[in-house]
Amino acid sequence: MWPKPEPGALAGIRICDFTGQLAGAGATKILAALGAEVIRIEDPVRQGRWDILRGTQPFVGEHRGIEAGGSYNNHNAGKLGITLNLRDDRAKELLADLVAVSDAVTENFAAGVLDRLGFGYEALRAIKPDIVYVSNNGFGAHGPYASFRSWGPIAQAVSGLTFQSGLPDLPPAGWGYSFMDHTGAYYMAIAIGMALYHRRRTGEGQWVDLACIEAAGTLHGAATLDFTVNDRPARRDRMPNSNRSHSPAMAPHGIWACNGENEWVAIAVRNEEDWQRFAEVVDEPWTHDERWSRLAGRLAYEDELERLVGTWAANRDKHDATQLLLAAGVPAAPVLRPSERIDGDPRTSDWGLWVTVPHRDVGDARVEGLPVRLSETDWAIGRGAPCLGEDNRYVFGEVLGRSDDEIAALAADGVI
Repeated sequence: MWPKPEPGALAGIRICDFTGQLAGAGATKILAALGAEVIRIEDPVRQGRWDILRGTQPFVGEHRGIEAGGSYNNHNAGKLGITLNLRDDRAKELLADLVAVSDAVTENFAAGVLDRLGFGYEALRAIKPDIVYVSNNGFGAHGPYASFRSWGPIAQAVSGLTFQSGLPDLPPAGWGYSFMDHTGAYYMAIAIGMALYHRRRTGEGQWVDLACIEAAGTLHGAATLDFTVNDRPARRDRMPNSNRSHSPAMAPHGIWACNGENEWVAIAVRNEEDWQRFAEVVDEPWTHDERWSRLAGRLAYEDELERLVGTWAANRDKHDATQLLLAAGVPAAPVLRPSERIDGDPRTSDWGLWVTVPHRDVGDARVEGLPVRLSETDWAIGRGAPCLGEDNRYVFGEVLGRSDDEIAALAADGVI
């Protein structure tokens, strides 16, 4: 296993964090894993349920309730958690004190929510002039669609990603559930890091306004270029075909059903050399057809070729087919279920991507780490997601200097 060095790359950075779901919470989880102190703020009245993942399935083991949501616990591992009832002016005073000792404030509410609570960018800057404020929502904080709300699938649809994916003569298939929530989190993490880097060099804070719709738009640059330069729309005769390679052109290229229920193998024949190796492995009469010896022929009769490859794969185990092709030098891979990849592949455990961390209520729980390793300041996740208000005493006491009696009175009054 990789060592867990201390301190992390972002040690000394404190994040006042209002994020939820995944597009925001996923970003600050990355920062926490890299050593930042991320203090997650939740509403005690609603038990943190602005984040719809809190207390919802899939649950951790046999546990149920507000602390047992598996997705919530995964996306918030490594963070601290406090509660503030911002309907009370005393809670707002506490939040102002926390902002004053933080490096960044992060949120992914609908546009304008934090401003209505009295903590928009100008108010934050009045508290701490060099604060970094990062907002992440569907359409951004400015422009004609600023008031619109969004989820990952909406961002994918409005940005054009959904339109470009699918099979010929079938409706758009999309990019999978909430693809842009994940990708939006990555963009947000990078944006926070770059704003903090700018502040370190110049002393200047700033507002980073991130729109997931626009982030999604950057992912289909090739299709946009093809249309604007070549006047070729993404959906045209025989296009799109998400199971074929068009840039660069390859054939056969895709996934084929194997023996068993919903078992598949992926194959990519890149060039003539790959085809010769593939033909030697398959060794059936149709592989000697001269049409397949050149890419142009394989593309011209691709439908027929795919059916023939399908007959070869249909009665084979996906792992056996993969090994036959790999041994010959043809790129191939079994299509793995998540459980196969996570629990059945030694490369996953050797990499250490999944770590087991202690959680106050549900005990030891497995969460995902970061798919990157830093030789000098590697990431580390040492605890599960915070329970509701779990770190109130530390944050309000040690960080903000409130006494135990004052913290107890605030809790009794419903302020925290």
